[in-house]
Amino acid sequence: MLKLIHTADWHLGQTFHGQERHAEHRLFLDWLLDTLVAREADALLVAGDVFDVVNPSLAAQALLYDFIVSAHERLPALDIVLIAGNHDSGNRIELPAPLMRRLRTHALGRVCWLDDGSLDAERLLVPLTDAHGETRAWCLALPFLRPAEVTGHGLAPAEANEGEPLSDKPRNDYVAGISRVHEQLIDAARKRRAPGQALVAMSHAHLHGAAVSEASERPIVIGGEESISAGLFPTDIAYVALGHLHRAQQVGEAHIRYSGSPLPLDFSEVNYPHQVVAAVLEGESLAQVEAIAVPRPVAMNRVGPGELDEVLSELEALPHDPALPRERWPWLEVRVSLTAPVPDLRARVEVALDGKAVRLLRLERRLPQQATGDKPERVDLQQLGPRKLFQRTWEKQWGEPPSDDVLADFDQLLQDVLDTHEEPRSGERRP
Repeated sequence: MLKLIHTADWHLGQTFHGQERHAEHRLFLDWLLDTLVAREADALLVAGDVFDVVNPSLAAQALLYDFIVSAHERLPALDIVLIAGNHDSGNRIELPAPLMRRLRTHALGRVCWLDDGSLDAERLLVPLTDAHGETRAWCLALPFLRPAEVTGHGLAPAEANEGEPLSDKPRNDYVAGISRVHEQLIDAARKRRAPGQALVAMSHAHLHGAAVSEASERPIVIGGEESISAGLFPTDIAYVALGHLHRAQQVGEAHIRYSGSPLPLDFSEVNYPHQVVAAVLEGESLAQVEAIAVPRPVAMNRVGPGELDEVLSELEALPHDPALPRERWPWLEVRVSLTAPVPDLRARVEVALDGKAVRLLRLERRLPQQATGDKPERVDLQQLGPRKLFQRTWEKQWGEPPSDDVLADFDQLLQDVLDTHEEPRSGERRP
């Protein structure tokens, strides 16, 4: 028997509307370590996007390495396998790999090719052992594949032999390259394993038909042409641990799963649960799978959309917990539907929040939609000038001309800009 915990999309180092989230990530990793110990896990799989950016801060890197050291101290037999996602630098993920291997941690950031043009599959195959040190499964650890890494290697679609399983005829060379890498790695794993050992695939990719989040997931390739078929994973793969999509879900079969991100990464993600997945393997098969809800260390609240008075009343009714440390104060997004301009909107919102233990991150003004003609009017911006352009834009948005007070404010702002960017005198050059 082998006990796995599958997680992904940690995005360590993420700044949320300019605010750091180190405290949240630290609390999640503390919870994850306690969960690994309580579950007596044999392996932890981290399916990509370990960091939020390719050059993470020192604090973000310290979170990862402190976790790995602590995990090894508390669970000396635990195998950790992590792969690079599209947010990660593959080279950075692999840089400390020789040291991490001494802590039973395997970091795979990129694929390599042999002299004959075939995939170097051996470096991507990681043995997973039980508490007695017996190899019970092989992890096919496939990091995110960038176009430059897979196009031009192996067979192109036009050269493939008829009847070969290229995932329902991939639509372009990139998808064909991804398919070919998966197939070569699976073939190598089948040859490597002994009878009774399971195969566990880990990949950072977008599968056909999987549900994406509203606003937080960065497209892997412009145009969305990178999605691949779940048919790439044959039935002898006991479990498929996926990363990239933040919504936890299975894709088709019960053994093909996105764990989802452990924390919401955008306000659009607050309304569905976040989790890690526990899987138990018996021999070559998946015996059990269970979603484990991740406690949210910092609440994330949305107020609105609604009329201003309604929103202000809701804000004033928010609870206040004076004992809560500031780093645990909830994040807040406020959405207000306006029918007329409210120049002091933010000030009124902040008055309603006075004394509340919340952190206002985003104030969204939802403006009325004005009907537009079939053919947009052409104007000469140079002849129109900034003031008339502002008047026209205001009237188009609000259905009425700006008041004298609004125009006076605009004139003052315009003058401030002109004073700041004063034209150089004749013969001078702007620095």
